[in-house]
Amino acid sequence: MIKKYLLTVIVLILPVCNSCNFLDVDDYFNETLKYDSIFSNKLNIEKYLWGNASSFDDEGGIFGNTVYTPGIMASDEAFSLGGAYNGLSLVLDEVSASDAHNINIYDKMYRIIRKTNTIIYRLDEAADVTAIDRREILGYTHFMRAYAYYNLINLYGPVVILGDDVLDTNEEPEYYARPRSTYDECIDYICTEFEQAADYLPSDVAVNYFGRPTRGAALGLIVRLRLQHASPLFNGGGKDGNAARVYFGEFKRSVDGVNYIRQTYDERLWAIAAQASKRIIDWGIYRLHTVDRTGDTRPLPATVSAENFPNGAGNIDAYHSYADMFNGESLSPRNAEFLWARYSPQVKSFTQRSFPVTYFRGFNNLCITQKVIDAFYMEDGRTRQEAMADGTYSETGYMTGTRSFSGYQLGPNVHNMYLNREMRFYACVAFSGTWWTATSTSEASYKNQQIFYDYSGAGGKSAVTDDINSYPITGYIMRKYIHPEDAWAGAGASVLDKPFPIIRYAEILLSYAEAINNLQGSHTLTDADGNEETFTRNIEQIRSAFNQVRFRAGLPGLTDEELADPDEVQRLIEKERMLEFMCENRRFFDVRRWGKYLDSENELMMGMNTDVSGDDYYTRVPLNHSKARRRVVNRKFVFMPLMLTELRKASTLDQNPGWEY
Repeated sequence: MIKKYLLTVIVLILPVCNSCNFLDVDDYFNETLKYDSIFSNKLNIEKYLWGNASSFDDEGGIFGNTVYTPGIMASDEAFSLGGAYNGLSLVLDEVSASDAHNINIYDKMYRIIRKTNTIIYRLDEAADVTAIDRREILGYTHFMRAYAYYNLINLYGPVVILGDDVLDTNEEPEYYARPRSTYDECIDYICTEFEQAADYLPSDVAVNYFGRPTRGAALGLIVRLRLQHASPLFNGGGKDGNAARVYFGEFKRSVDGVNYIRQTYDERLWAIAAQASKRIIDWGIYRLHTVDRTGDTRPLPATVSAENFPNGAGNIDAYHSYADMFNGESLSPRNAEFLWARYSPQVKSFTQRSFPVTYFRGFNNLCITQKVIDAFYMEDGRTRQEAMADGTYSETGYMTGTRSFSGYQLGPNVHNMYLNREMRFYACVAFSGTWWTATSTSEASYKNQQIFYDYSGAGGKSAVTDDINSYPITGYIMRKYIHPEDAWAGAGASVLDKPFPIIRYAEILLSYAEAINNLQGSHTLTDADGNEETFTRNIEQIRSAFNQVRFRAGLPGLTDEELADPDEVQRLIEKERMLEFMCENRRFFDVRRWGKYLDSENELMMGMNTDVSGDDYYTRVPLNHSKARRRVVNRKFVFMPLMLTELRKASTLDQNPGWEY
């Protein structure tokens, strides 16, 4: 509803900007004719403000043809043969500085920034804007400006900071030729903008305004940026690494030779990230989403604490606590885990790409990789390898009969490798033998079907008719955002609206655990109120933050032995983030900030053997398709390229490493 309103506003009030250069001010000649009327009263200013907001992309656009980011298809968590996944163009080495394959937000974000600067510059011209009105407008304006820069720095690295400049017209070319700031400078500026926005924004919004940013959204994005800034790739390679040198050692500003990315390690940056995270934790208004245990909830293994959440998983249903956040079941505007979320038409639309073609009229090709599947824990918290060692996990044979828990059904002949896995596995993944319900349709032939993905199965390669790419080449399909009622075929078929969590409390908890885990010394910082607080590596605080995420998933927490080893805790945090935030657009950025992109992405992309049927299907093989074999790993893929059109119009604008000038 909000999106529809915003689009209506922008159509009625604003001109369309078609400039291809972020410093091109031609569109100002059209806008200045209306500025006197826009800034003559509060109503017009608000229309201008929210029209500007509608220029941001749907954050759920992480899958397909209108992505604002390379998204999940440009990471090691997903792959597809389908043609609607623009993120694949990056890893297939099809992106260039002259063709970004629609993954290009550079000019759009600077148009947003120019308009926010105009609002700040001219806001006081309206006589009917009260002090309260001014604070609210400035809160959203500073947030939009910070968020535009946030999107730019994530995709392109260091950017040109315009400050409050509205870019006058009719200036000499040198006026518009501005160099990029360093990464450190960009992070500090953007975080300062978010801080200013947080001072003005409300802590909550009415249900009908769900999707508008709050104070928590601003503070949460500060946490994300500060953690990224402290991580090895952007912090001198870390305490004992060289990622910053390997990736960015020669990335220097041409006008003065300054390194864009710091080449010396500063442990204090981890303390700053910890302080930003702890502020939200101490605020106390956010918590992990949980659903109460029922008679249908699977019994807890002996390894998992039976205390009530957050000290254990005794009183919660781990499956619904996780799954219902994403599939539309829980009331999203009142979900206390969401620091910021919005309903996403793109997520809703792309669930069709998970549904089987046979019976369900889906596309059957939004695939999860074997690497992710093998990372999921067993229900008792052991790894697959640990369970295999004592014979409680098997990769041969099949389940007999049926099983159910939390309303989820395992049908007959499900392979043993998919039994007794953690609840996030069942919430996120469709494997061969998955039961598809689609209960919103009244037609029996379009619902309640067990779908197998081996060659001769109803969801397998031999079942493909019209589109040869409509089968799961990895043997797995993303199920995370799909509700049991969702259906794309049959009378009465409907799909629930889907929230996309831009940032949620689980990320804050894991960010805090990661930040303090990386501290070797003691760091005293002063907060905004002048209070001092000292940050050190504190085992109990790591345990408390990390274990909440584990308990919500129905898994055991960290052991004392694990907590004693910072490297092991870091490894477990990295794995936890991979699973907890699967297909939420975090993996692409995480492997980069850790300095592990080359190692992680160079692993062969594996799946089940979809070219055969029966027992032979359940064998790990490299993906057997020319598209998969074309997949490229290149250190230049850490950042997207700046377009040649931009570089040629701004002489001081340096290109990102590895991309053409």
